[in-house]
Amino acid sequence: MKQINDITFFNKPADQLAKDLIGKWISTNIDNKMITAQICETEAYLGINDSACHSYNNRRTERTEPMWQESGTIYVYLCYGLHYLFNIVCAGKGNPQAVLIRGVVGANGPAKATKLLHIDKNLNNLSVINNPLIQIYDDGKKYDFNKDKRIGIDYALDKDKNALLRFILKTK
Repeated sequence: MKQINDITFFNKPADQLAKDLIGKWISTNIDNKMITAQICETEAYLGINDSACHSYNNRRTERTEPMWQESGTIYVYLCYGLHYLFNIVCAGKGNPQAVLIRGVVGANGPAKATKLLHIDKNLNNLSVINNPLIQIYDDGKKYDFNKDKRIGIDYALDKDKNALLRFILKTK
């Protein structure tokens, strides 16, 4: 497997990166615990015009500030005060789009994935590029995926609720 350390891999619109991350591997080395899992589900959040996105309408807060940083920046936030959710910023600095890692093999759901990988707020605003704590790997294989609606965005406009921006690894 080859570690992905080139910003150009992450510097693309969220819907493209979300597809490209399906089948990739994520590895964490936190508190001397190395864990590796294959990414099996992602969701794309398309920035200021996507009512499901935290940066919708140029909403820039202390919490969402990582979304405005360079592609490859990690955006971790606390959901419902209980669960950390892990996103990778994309589409270039100043264009606040991100991909939620919604699931890895063995942990379906974004909260379960972050718990399995020991991801928390300490990684927020760091980069996945050349980071000893977290890396993304490519095994060189192409993976098929299904598309579906995103989950847990009842607050969004209908056009965004119905957009097929969730990508799920096809299993044989």
